[in-house]
Amino acid sequence: MHEPRLTRALRELLNSQRIASLGTLNAEGGPFVSMVPFAIEPSAACLVIHVSLLAPHTRNVLSNPAVSIMVMQPEVAGEPVHALPRVSMDGTAARLQPDSPGWLAARRAYLARFPEAEPMTHLGDFSFVAIYPTAARQVAGFGTARPLDAEELAGVLRPV
Repeated sequence: MHEPRLTRALRELLNSQRIASLGTLNAEGGPFVSMVPFAIEPSAACLVIHVSLLAPHTRNVLSNPAVSIMVMQPEVAGEPVHALPRVSMDGTAARLQPDSPGWLAARRAYLARFPEAEPMTHLGDFSFVAIYPTAARQVAGFGTARPLDAEELAGVLRPV
């Protein structure tokens, strides 16, 4: 199956990077951005984060599930930063209920990427949160950008 170049580049970016910037809204409606490790759960076509209830971004997500998340290739010394491949996704976050099928799938995906996090999955104040992307803007280099809708994003998050 032929996969378009930009779709392949986006899939590679999401599979090669393990951290993202998560944008949430606080109780007053103000923006808050934090760093979160993430995994991809392909059967639900979502991103998965594992977060503490003590973290401001978790409280924000629980009160307002509208989020934005950005994944970016790291800077390379001597290369222009304006052309760094990146994707900004808008989405809806949902806290997964412990031991539910979605939670179990999220845990598997997360631990496949972060096996060292296994002890944290037993702590009561941590939760798995699924982020279901609804729209995105991909920048694949200088002058190479495109919007994506939810269906296109789901195709990228599922295996080829």
